[in-house]
Amino acid sequence: MTDKSPIPEDRIPVIVGIGEIVDRPQEITEGLEPLDLLEQALRRAEADAGAKLLGEVQSLDVVNFLSWRYRDPEKLLAQRLGILPAHCYYGPVGGETPIRYIHEAAKRIARGECNVAAVCGAEAQSTVTKADRAGVKLPWTPFAHDVAEPKRGAAFQKPLAIKLGVFRPVTVYPFYEAASSAHWGQTPHEAMAESGTLWSRYSDAAAQNPNAWLKRRYAAEEITTPTADNRLIAWPYNKLMVANPSVNMGGALLLTSLARARALGIAEQKLVYPLGGASAEDPPDYLVRDQFFESHPQNAVLKAVMDLAGGDGKKFDAIELYSCFPCVPKMARRTLGLSADVQPTVNGGLTFFGAPLNTYMTHAACAMVRRIRGGDKLGLLYGQGGFVTKHHGLVVAKAPPRDALAQETSVQAEADRNKRAVPEFVNEASGKSKVESFTVLYGRGGDVEHGVVMLRTEDAKRTLARIPAGDSTTLVHLLNMDRTPVGSLGEITMAADGVPEWRVA
Repeated sequence: MTDKSPIPEDRIPVIVGIGEIVDRPQEITEGLEPLDLLEQALRRAEADAGAKLLGEVQSLDVVNFLSWRYRDPEKLLAQRLGILPAHCYYGPVGGETPIRYIHEAAKRIARGECNVAAVCGAEAQSTVTKADRAGVKLPWTPFAHDVAEPKRGAAFQKPLAIKLGVFRPVTVYPFYEAASSAHWGQTPHEAMAESGTLWSRYSDAAAQNPNAWLKRRYAAEEITTPTADNRLIAWPYNKLMVANPSVNMGGALLLTSLARARALGIAEQKLVYPLGGASAEDPPDYLVRDQFFESHPQNAVLKAVMDLAGGDGKKFDAIELYSCFPCVPKMARRTLGLSADVQPTVNGGLTFFGAPLNTYMTHAACAMVRRIRGGDKLGLLYGQGGFVTKHHGLVVAKAPPRDALAQETSVQAEADRNKRAVPEFVNEASGKSKVESFTVLYGRGGDVEHGVVMLRTEDAKRTLARIPAGDSTTLVHLLNMDRTPVGSLGEITMAADGVPEWRVA
């Protein structure tokens, strides 16, 4: 038997440059617009690589941004850089997209379709919000009012979910939070303690990251205790447990082939190798999923990346588990077989590092490159988008790959194979029912607006129902910290406005 021939160096993709910018202007009008942030991040990535690469970019991916609207931002950016890339793409909304773009760029290099690829993203939401509040006109590229806003959460949800206010991430992820912790046999008190400890670890990483928006450590109790500054939004989430989008940030990565990197004299210690990854997704309407205590696409993606690490999640020296809400890394670390004392981030998390909306994982990838350059051998980047909807994992390493980069990354068939029967959703119901999951929504002043329960009816159908703020008995039952209400029984009645209401038995 002969050894298989080595992979040609011009077909081995490498990450060679990373660049980040954080903009904290003294005056609102001095704030940089997203296009400026993108350009500066790319120029910093080129400087980091130590070689003239931007003029050679043949593949440019720009992560979707929401703080400002442009017509064809990817083309505007290419013009600024003086390039005409064959692949020039501005993508859809999704927190997993930076990882997907890095992975796809690596595959283009591996196929010989391009020599140099760039992936970048930016947001300037902090400046935009301040300008709106102050009534200040920003001296930026004119806002493209005729460009449609991208489709987001509410566009895919059922009318009853919208009527009850459970169509935004902060009001939907609690369904996974309650269902998963009940499935693991935790009391709500234990689940909250796990979230606080985990989030405190994200804040630890942010405190040490010069690019983080909130650079201080938060104790677990600080994170989980509601206060005027840390108000409850949707049970069990306080402000310090959710993403913080009010930031100004840009991030970029440059990739090339090993052959080109060596020809340009890029230092070997700068090179980080993508080894492969996986993707899968669920339907965007969260109410057509079989259950809420685990995510089949997440499981399939994480098992695939574990296989790349020899079938063991503990082989990763560094990991970044997406952190829009605690349930996501809590589910992920269990699938990866990692213990409760895991360090889940190299970057700092969407609460503390900051959440430049879809592009957080661009920054996490930059942080991971620094970690691998610093001596870690194997890293995992796991991004997620929607309502536990879209998932992408990517493995990066210090050493070159033994095998060519696999071109098929979808593990959708595996995710779908594990899906059980989905209950029929009904808008009207009455009689006995069982709690599948729940949340309670709060106003800005800290008062309960209403509770929302996801229910299974006696004939095994699914519905949503309201608990009015005046039903203190049912609300006390839902918010009991010693015993989960998941699985408890009650009665559905139809209210005068045509919305189901639920009362505990």
